[in-house]
Amino acid sequence: MMWKEKYKVGVELIDTQHEELFKRVSEFIEVVQNENNWEDKIDKVKETMIFMQEYVITHFNSEEIYQEKINYPDLESHKKIHSDFKKMVNDYATILERDGYPKKVVQELAGKLMAWLIMHVAQTDQKIGLYVKHQGGEM
Repeated sequence: MMWKEKYKVGVELIDTQHEELFKRVSEFIEVVQNENNWEDKIDKVKETMIFMQEYVITHFNSEEIYQEKINYPDLESHKKIHSDFKKMVNDYATILERDGYPKKVVQELAGKLMAWLIMHVAQTDQKIGLYVKHQGGEM
């Protein structure tokens, strides 16, 4: 799962944060797809969960503040999408901790993170850049 230039929204802070999310999720997927020594990977899984729980809050706040600044018309629906994602990550964190980080559940989460990130950045967030361009404003 590689960052691609076409994923850029055109807002430096948001694009930088997206690149970091792609990097971390890619590393996570690489670790959990490797079949060897599952027990040795649990620390990486825990680290990724902490990162996701903390960083998405930072990133989503940045994105939402920017959307407020530009009077983005889909802000409320975007906030809902962010809220749903945070809930999903937190739900998985609870399940994983409770159940001892089962490989199947971790791999399921990895797939969901990858799919969500690509869809959200490549489609939903692209609308922010398009909105700014159509408004003739600066990003």
